[in-house]
Amino acid sequence: MKLLVIGASKGIGLETVRYALGRGHDIRAFAPSAQSIEIDDPKLEKRAGDARNAAEVKAAVEGVDAVIVALGLPKTLPAMMRKTTLFSDTTRVLLSAMTAAGVGRLLAVTGFGAGDSKAKMSTVEKLGFKAVLARAYADKTAQERLIRDSGLDWTIVRPGILTSTAPSHDYEVHVEPETWHNGLISRGDVAHFLVHAAEDGSYLRDAPVLTR
Repeated sequence: MKLLVIGASKGIGLETVRYALGRGHDIRAFAPSAQSIEIDDPKLEKRAGDARNAAEVKAAVEGVDAVIVALGLPKTLPAMMRKTTLFSDTTRVLLSAMTAAGVGRLLAVTGFGAGDSKAKMSTVEKLGFKAVLARAYADKTAQERLIRDSGLDWTIVRPGILTSTAPSHDYEVHVEPETWHNGLISRGDVAHFLVHAAEDGSYLRDAPVLTR
């Protein structure tokens, strides 16, 4: 497969690039700092770009089989607390580009606490969430609504608390709302899920929660 990974230079995006290359896929890695990716592989195309720029996203989408979105905010308290429209803005641009290019498969990482999964947070989790992440996750919820209404073959992926531990490839995928709960999961395991779901077309129009 040829995969476009948006947000490819760090975190889940970078782990997805690594794992997908190991599976033999052709990867177009899209990020403002794509050239900083310290991977040399003939199957890797590093493309610098802004996910809010319609022309750059349109060009990036051309010729791919699926798109994986793993955008994130800087890991600083001010960045996480301030209001943002990054997720909804970039999703609008991407959905338009994918529709125009005839690319139907989209996998997007949001997080536990986005959309209807927020109702499954504990009281303590909700307090911390409200203090720090409420604004960012309000936009992730808007992002989820756009994706659900897109008509594409989408999967929304909601990991729990992300860690940098080595992937185990042994994690839980919670599809039914009554099983949703928070928990730890490594970025590498999220990447593992994304690549396999892209390969086999599983979890279409589902929004599973991932925990270890």
